[in-house]
Amino acid sequence: MKCELDSVTVHYEVFGSGQPILMLHGFSCDHRLMTGCMEPIFTHRPHWKRVYMDLPGMGRTNGIDDILSSNEMLEIVDAFVEKVFQQEPFLLAGESYGGYLSRGLLKKRFKQVQGLLLICPTAGQARHDAPEFTIIAQDKNFIERLQNRDKEKFTSMHVVQDHYNWNRFEREILSGIRAADTTFLDRISLRYDLSPELEVLDTPYDRPVLIMAGRQDHVVGYRNQWNFACEYPRASFVMLDRAGHNLQIEQSRIFSVSVEEWLDRVTESQG
Repeated sequence: MKCELDSVTVHYEVFGSGQPILMLHGFSCDHRLMTGCMEPIFTHRPHWKRVYMDLPGMGRTNGIDDILSSNEMLEIVDAFVEKVFQQEPFLLAGESYGGYLSRGLLKKRFKQVQGLLLICPTAGQARHDAPEFTIIAQDKNFIERLQNRDKEKFTSMHVVQDHYNWNRFEREILSGIRAADTTFLDRISLRYDLSPELEVLDTPYDRPVLIMAGRQDHVVGYRNQWNFACEYPRASFVMLDRAGHNLQIEQSRIFSVSVEEWLDRVTESQG
């Protein structure tokens, strides 16, 4: 589907019907990162309308010269919400950079957001705090046999390296990376951090929140994410061993159970 905004046409996918959930993927990926981990959860959960957006310069949404920073990227997301959801209440889920934008969008749509899910959210470049990369589990025979031009992207990212993780990485992560406008994203990287006031809420957000972090996440770490959890009175914080920046793949069973519990809490909170 297409959403025509003043400055850009945003591609997005919609599945199901009911209360909407806006899904925001990470930097350089596209909506397939989120459909891959979220859609299996809804096979037995009707009454949710899942909206997966391709951010500008990623997937099938073009990058434009007017977007020079994450602040302006956030303005596009906010305009998308205004056009697609208007004033309808919705849930918000973001992974990595998408989680970063979600925190900014929460400031803008505070009363409208009924629940918040942050998957390995970044805290921006200025507050970067992450451990060194490490491999926890590896199928050496599979890795030795793997012949792919993007093999190094996988082996330098995943802390669990086997056939299952490779298949999902290629399908859900690499597919978006290959489609990204790298020139546009390089420009955004120079002004990656949101203005600090966009992350500071005027009042505590008392809706159900779930924050998930990988103990071995060498991209964004886990300490800043714990600090995020402390900001929200109703936050659950899940830090997983044997999980890096793609914990939704490496710890898929615990990921799914945790998200389902978050959805239950949101439903309960709405009466």
